[in-house]
Amino acid sequence: MASIHDVAKEAGVSVATVSKVLNDYPDVSDKTRKKVNLVIEQLHYQPNVVARGLVKRRSWTVGILLTVPFTNPFVAELLEGIKTALENSGYDLVRLSTRFEDPNYSFIKHCRSRNVDGVVVFGVERDNPSIDELIHSDIPTMFVDTDIVGKRAGYIMTDNQNAIQMSVKHLYELGHEQIAYISGTLGPTIANMRLEGYRQGLKSCNLPYLTSYLEVCDYSFDGGAAAMRRLLQLKEPPTGVVCTSDLSAFGAIYEIERHGLCVPENISVIGFDNTYHAQVFKPNLTTINQNIYSIGIRSIECLIALIENPDFSPPVIMEPSELIIRQTTASQISIH
Repeated sequence: MASIHDVAKEAGVSVATVSKVLNDYPDVSDKTRKKVNLVIEQLHYQPNVVARGLVKRRSWTVGILLTVPFTNPFVAELLEGIKTALENSGYDLVRLSTRFEDPNYSFIKHCRSRNVDGVVVFGVERDNPSIDELIHSDIPTMFVDTDIVGKRAGYIMTDNQNAIQMSVKHLYELGHEQIAYISGTLGPTIANMRLEGYRQGLKSCNLPYLTSYLEVCDYSFDGGAAAMRRLLQLKEPPTGVVCTSDLSAFGAIYEIERHGLCVPENISVIGFDNTYHAQVFKPNLTTINQNIYSIGIRSIECLIALIENPDFSPPVIMEPSELIIRQTTASQISIH
């Protein structure tokens, strides 16, 4: 295996010059830089990442903080995007565990003990003390689906409010006026944004906001089924339902069919995420496309920019959403 000394000898330069090329020092001519890089390629030289990190004060590692299970379809697709963005970046990924229930726990200290260069955070809310500590630190951070900014922290998220407004409008244009909403747990940023989208959507269609048509669940299949079960017990059940995840929409559809009704003939249902399952579920699910894979890629691209350029302004990115119309929505037909 070639060493840095072999590269220096073959290129006719000093070991110090090779080191400068490897670490992107500006005081090396383009001609010398090209010569050294050519020799590195010819000899298949692999730089020592640890030594390189000591020079640049980097570990070439980024951390990811998740409080949502890996089995969640959103998380799976987000991680695919993150993996793609990291493949040719020179950085590795490490999952950061947490002990938020421990009053003496410091996430910042944990990050520094793992020597990560930056962090992607998903599923942790703004009122968490560790998050407040993080956004006031010098650790480059990208939040996903939480609108938090700090001196070295930015975020990327879907235009959640507009997405739900589009869903309500779609149902209204199909003739539905009894439109219910199955929300995620209220309080977190995206849940509040989406609820406001539901309210604004109803308002723009001149429809009343009825608390009886609002159900809250945990984004899961079982949660969606339980929420739909309660809606079906109403004196006037809805003819259209907007859900805030594909999983809860699948649960709602299951419950509708268990009651002897049909989707979309009796009740139209819209999901949120456009995971792979939305395309293979029968009937194919009308849903909001979040560009989850793209969000994963862009979160890493922005994080690396923050790591490598101290003057890079923390980004605030709102990804556009799109309503994907499939088989679970249709013109209103009474369920009675």
